[in-house]
Amino acid sequence: MWETLAATRDLGRLHDLAAILIRYGFGDLVHRFGLEAALGRAGRILPLGAMAELATLSPPVRARRVLEEMGPSFVKLGQVLATRVDLFPPEWIDEFGKLQDQAPPVAWEAIRAQMAEDLGAPPEDVFLAIDPQALAAASIAQVHRARLPDGTDVVAKVRRPGIRPIIEADLRLLHRVAATLDAHFPELRRFHPVGVVKQFKASLTRELDLAAECRHAERIAASLAKGNDAGIVVPRVHWDYTGERMNVQDFIDGIPVADITALDAAGIDRKQVARRGAEAVLKMLLEDGFFHADPHPGNVFVLRDGRIALIDYGMVGRLSSARRTQVLVLLHALVNHRAETVTEVLLDWTGEPGIDEAQLAEDVDAFVDRYHGIPLGQLDLTRMLLEVTTLLRVHQLALPADLALLVKVFVTLEGTGRKLDPDFDMARRAEPFLRRAMRARFSPRALTKSGLRGLSGMAGMLATLPQDLRGLLRSVRGGQFRHHIDIGHLREFGEQIDHSANRLTVGVVLAALIIGSSITLTVKGGPTLLGLPFFGLLGFVGAVIAAVWLLVSIWRSGGGK
Repeated sequence: MWETLAATRDLGRLHDLAAILIRYGFGDLVHRFGLEAALGRAGRILPLGAMAELATLSPPVRARRVLEEMGPSFVKLGQVLATRVDLFPPEWIDEFGKLQDQAPPVAWEAIRAQMAEDLGAPPEDVFLAIDPQALAAASIAQVHRARLPDGTDVVAKVRRPGIRPIIEADLRLLHRVAATLDAHFPELRRFHPVGVVKQFKASLTRELDLAAECRHAERIAASLAKGNDAGIVVPRVHWDYTGERMNVQDFIDGIPVADITALDAAGIDRKQVARRGAEAVLKMLLEDGFFHADPHPGNVFVLRDGRIALIDYGMVGRLSSARRTQVLVLLHALVNHRAETVTEVLLDWTGEPGIDEAQLAEDVDAFVDRYHGIPLGQLDLTRMLLEVTTLLRVHQLALPADLALLVKVFVTLEGTGRKLDPDFDMARRAEPFLRRAMRARFSPRALTKSGLRGLSGMAGMLATLPQDLRGLLRSVRGGQFRHHIDIGHLREFGEQIDHSANRLTVGVVLAALIIGSSITLTVKGGPTLLGLPFFGLLGFVGAVIAAVWLLVSIWRSGGGK
């Protein structure tokens, strides 16, 4: 944290964050980070008297309130944490899910000036009409309705002026805090703070680039078009007006999917909407591997003709072909009661060392047994995935970020589907996609392609094997063979040995100094001080000072405990 304090540009922000933590009863965390004393030495006074002010709130509620007060970056962080159902229990996920990305709109003059820079002319000269009143405002950007010269109704999404430096400062602080948590708070390592911050940084960096959001939208639109799914609408992007700080897309005039009363009044078939939306998302998840990662009701609208419009592609997820195969293997193993395969998949996903694999296998076997004999089409997929994440939490394991997003999308999708249709069944909707994916995986063409790929890799390895062996033998004969092993615990142990050796050396020098000074005191003649030989007395004084320094050093390093 001293590295953080050295960056004076972040000192004020650090003080504000520490004050918020203390006010909500997280003063112990501030104290354990050493911020209380450090900020005090920097002339910052923290409100220590308010530590118990909100102690009556539950920890999840306090955490949500803290993130809300910390500002836009931390609201976004909370939204990322809401996707980590593998790390947090349901009550925490529910609170993080309440974080709304809303903020007061920026004054029109500031927005207008930035738009003029990006467009090369005042927005009034570029658009046929533009509304100075924001249609919606969030932490990263705000939206204004406009009309193009050809009469097309659009929305202009404009990034908040000056938001990037604030985001970058918060990301620097979060990175240092996560590294400190991982290094010095063993009880928090199971939350994988460095990995969560890395995921958050990647997500937030993508959201800052409003042109990237449009590229995501077009990629998903092209994928849905290949599936001949005319029931899903992706807003058209107008690239002539789009850049990093602003994008322009068609205006969607629809009914929010959560407004059941309005849907019924418009005569919309809610069951068809639920089916159509589920099939579109499942196609993105299980076939394309590139999906809208935030399909909450605020981003889904139903048009008057029953089609569904998805907006806001700032947060997307990616599933590689290998990852999709692992999901299919997991589901197939569950249906066929193969607990060992389920365990292997979970271990491949988490990659954590030091796991009690025997206990994990026993728990997985009990979990799988509950689904024994249930056909694929009757599986409660959402419940099953949530139980898997609960099992991972019990064993202090964490999913990769892409799979955590997948689980979150499944949960959100089923929740929205059941609001539209109480009889909505995710498994029934997913069954055709799963069966097609399984057939494609074991089709002759796929097996042949996989076999040829394996043979090609083996042939390449065999072709280079003689050359590799020749180089290895040459290194051994020339005495240049090196084998490097880097073990973190041994490095720490070596540092402790160095510290101990240094202290031992100082102790030996002190002993020699005391003995030499004692001998010098017995020698008559020479200069004196206070009736004692000067050099002998000087040796004793030096020994006392060095001894005090050595004791203080040992005490500060924890030896006093």
